[in-house]
Amino acid sequence: MSAIAEAPVRHRLEPSMVIRNCLTLAWRNLAHLKANPAEILGFAIIQPLMVIVLLVYVFGGAISGDSHTYLQYALPGLIAQSAVFSVLSSGAGLNQDINNGVFDRLRSLPIARFAPLMGHLIGDMVRFASGLVMLLTCGALQGFEMRTGLIKTLAALWLAAVFGMGLAWVSMLVGLLAKSATTVHLFSSVLLFPLTFGSNVYVKTDTMPGWLAAWANVNPISHEATAMRALMSGGPLGNSVYWTLGWAAGLTLVFAPLAIRAYRRRI
Repeated sequence: MSAIAEAPVRHRLEPSMVIRNCLTLAWRNLAHLKANPAEILGFAIIQPLMVIVLLVYVFGGAISGDSHTYLQYALPGLIAQSAVFSVLSSGAGLNQDINNGVFDRLRSLPIARFAPLMGHLIGDMVRFASGLVMLLTCGALQGFEMRTGLIKTLAALWLAAVFGMGLAWVSMLVGLLAKSATTVHLFSSVLLFPLTFGSNVYVKTDTMPGWLAAWANVNPISHEATAMRALMSGGPLGNSVYWTLGWAAGLTLVFAPLAIRAYRRRI
């Protein structure tokens, strides 16, 4: 008598249960911070203070004449830069969880198959948004003025979050394809420097060589920094918001399907 192997039965989950699975795993992702107070201290307080002190107070006088004027120019761009730093580390965390077998254990549970991936993304976005608020708070305590009011300032943070979510799909795709977290960190560093330093985050593009100014003017981080600067401090807005939203939509449309496909192959 031949043994007949029973195929695993998959039950379709209700949408409400899928959402609950994603939020539960997002909370699991955030719970790591509760177990590691040093990471909270470094992420929420020390890092924002170091960014402001090292960049604004070291270079501010040389670039703008005084640190207060430079803080008003640079802080929106520094928030955009911090967003890039945060989301590009998302892929390393995802890769580490996969290599440690966390996703294999989650796969044995009766949950939505893509809930671990979405839970990871949601958890990282909450942590990322908290970091932006802390950086803005630290800047305000140093004298940054939100000249356009609270609503437009919140709109600027929302814009940074939307762009960050689009960029996070790139990082997660790399995290799913790479064999180690070290490879993900290396890729993030290679991507990070031309995006942030080759932009108008720190200085205006007028003083750059022609080839670098050409890159900086089409750099999505320049569009994001310009939009946030206009929304928080006033000044010309131009089409920067549309460019930023367009980049976010393009990154999501291209890299989200690729990341989900890579996730299905690997998990």
